Amino acid sequence: MTFTLSSVIIDAADVESEGAFWHQLLGGSIHRTATHHFIQAPGLPVLVIQSAPDQIAPNWPHDASQQMHLDFAVEDLADADRTATTAGATRLRPTTDVTEDDGSRVYASPAGHPICLRRAQRR
Repeated sequence: MTFTLSSVIIDAADVESEGAFWHQLLGGSIHRTATHHFIQAPGLPVLVIQSAPDQIAPNWPHDASQQMHLDFAVEDLADADRTATTAGATRLRPTTDVTEDDGSRVYASPAGHPICLRRAQRR
């Protein structure tokens, strides 16, 4: 049996701001309903932002649990940083922490979900 990841669902108390953030970050198309935003970006499963009025944002890295996080490979970390912060991401780690060995930057979405932008593997 083969499993294919068809969607990733993210809870958010404010569906509008979380949906707008992911759409601005990833591009593609967005379909909105009163309780869900469906974002289809090239090469990714559907990202669904689901209304969860009582959602409590993770307090990572201060608490142990991230609840979940997404890693994205990018060619240019500086450009990806500008895109993420313009879309509404908050840096959770200083950009000076990035080294050649650990090419990643850590952010939180408006709902507080951690996101890592990693330097794509060069071949």
